[in-house]
Parts: sequence; C-alpha cells; structure tokens
Amino acid sequence: MTAEEEKNINAESMQQNPAPSGKIVRAAKSRHHKNKVKKGFYYSFLTLVLLFCLVQVGFGAILNISKTISYKAKISTLEKVRDEAEARNQDLKDDIKQFSKTTSLEGIARNNLKMAGEDEVLVIISENKKETEKDKKK
Repeated sequence: MTAEEEKNINAESMQQNPAPSGKIVRAAKSRHHKNKVKKGFYYSFLTLVLLFCLVQVGFGAILNISKTISYKAKISTLEKVRDEAEARNQDLKDDIKQFSKTTSLEGIARNNLKMAGEDEVLVIISENKKETEKDKKK
C-alpha cells in the first residue's frame, strides 16, 4: 500500500466512526483515573499489611533467638550442677565404703572414743596447760 491509499482508508474510517464527543472522552478518562486511584490505594494497603507481617516475623525471630540463648545458658549451668552433684555423690559412696570396713571403724574407735583392743593397754597422756600471765595477775 502506498501512503496515499492509507490516507484514504483513514479518511473513510473517520467518516464512518466520527470522533467521540468531549463528554465521552472525559468520562472515560475519569473512570481510568478512578481505577488508577483504587489500584494505588489497594497496592498501598497490601504494602502496609506486608510490612506489618514482616515486622511481626522479625520480632518473633528475635524473641526466639534470645530464648534459645537463655535456655542454652540454663542448660549448661544445670549440667555443671548435675556433674558436681554426681561427683559429690560418688565421693560419699566411697566414704561409706571406706567407713564400713572394720579397720576404719576400729581406727575411729581408737582415736575418737579412746578405746583399746583386747590385747592392748590404753595409755592417755594429758599435758597441763601453762598458766598465762593474765591468769597469774588475777
């Protein structure tokens, strides 16, 4: 097609479909503008909702991390206490075994209760305390 034929076709189509009046164009533009405003408001609302959700997730993550750290600290202190209690318990069990032997019971009786065996004679030597200078003055 040549340029002249295109002009003729455009002119014929203009005669068949006259240009819309100004009121129709303005109404179409206002509808288009209202749709843009509605979409803008909708997108803004969704953006705010998304930001709110992100803030909630962030706070939740921070709280969970802090709780995890505190629980790990508590676990480590409780494990230390448990290990110390187990060591103390083992020491006490060893002491019970040691004291339950007859030789240890005999040693306690000899030293603390001043007892002697069947073929032994107990000799107790007591030392007199020297009087101090204050006692002499009184």
